[in-house]
Amino acid sequence: MKNIYDPRFQNEDAAREHLEALHWPNGPVCPHCESKDTKRLPPQRGRKTKAHPEGALRKGVVQCNDCRKQFTVTVGTVFESSKVPLHKWLLATHLMCASKKGISAHQLHRMLGVTYKTAWFMAHRIREAMIPTDDTPMGGPGGTVEVDETYIGRDKTKALSRTPIQHMNRVVSLVDRVTGRSTSVVFTESFGPANVSKLLFTRIDRQSRLVTDEAKAYIAPGRHFAAHETVNHRIKEYARGDVTTNTVEGFFGIFKRGMRGIYQHCGQQHLHRYLAEFDFRYSNRSGLGTNDAERADLALKGITGKRLTYRRTDAIAA
Repeated sequence: MKNIYDPRFQNEDAAREHLEALHWPNGPVCPHCESKDTKRLPPQRGRKTKAHPEGALRKGVVQCNDCRKQFTVTVGTVFESSKVPLHKWLLATHLMCASKKGISAHQLHRMLGVTYKTAWFMAHRIREAMIPTDDTPMGGPGGTVEVDETYIGRDKTKALSRTPIQHMNRVVSLVDRVTGRSTSVVFTESFGPANVSKLLFTRIDRQSRLVTDEAKAYIAPGRHFAAHETVNHRIKEYARGDVTTNTVEGFFGIFKRGMRGIYQHCGQQHLHRYLAEFDFRYSNRSGLGTNDAERADLALKGITGKRLTYRRTDAIAA
């Protein structure tokens, strides 16, 4: 298993070679025109700066023979245009993927030797890479999907209420028992059958068995699945044979311990990215046969085709 003393975390050239091996297993591919007809250029001097009066030495530059544009392995990824050395990006990715309940930006700031602001932004970029691009519905014939909701933080769009959950952010999570995959969303709409149906019908194969608690919002959409079984938490029923929501409740346990113990505070506009982080680690956990190094490589493969600028980090997911 890889550790923080691995060469790719200590040397920028080793980090670039590792990233190229992941993204270009058969040679460089142009991110502009997707051509494979490319050639590597010798190291070049970049623009002169105060930090590099003679110009920083640019390595890993490739030129496309078709569109004639130059690029590196980070072009078209969340690492593009970053002044942070590539080996620090890989180390930050490894640390976030290897920490079951996450790692704070303050800890990254101390370990990487970058400013807190830089560490915070790096963490959000890595979370962006963790957002899955596979939208295949969960479950299927013979499959079982557990669905439940929890509450966390303060929803500033709602007035304060004596009942805490009335002004908290509602999170709905789905866990596929067969694959172990989880997906979570910040549920901003009213929690009624119509809105719950939109979520369930797009995220779950209707040939699946649906398992939920006794919430009324699941009754109507549940009729459209192969089966819908419930447990009644109000009468302290938590399992009836294999009818239980304990799997998704276990995910909530990891998520809340991370949010309260590691991150401590999360702005409402960033909650969806934290959910993506916990979903990613849970869906690729060691119990499913994925170790820390493999999990980090999966996150590094997800950096392509995604961009996140500092201003965009305040955008609330649609």
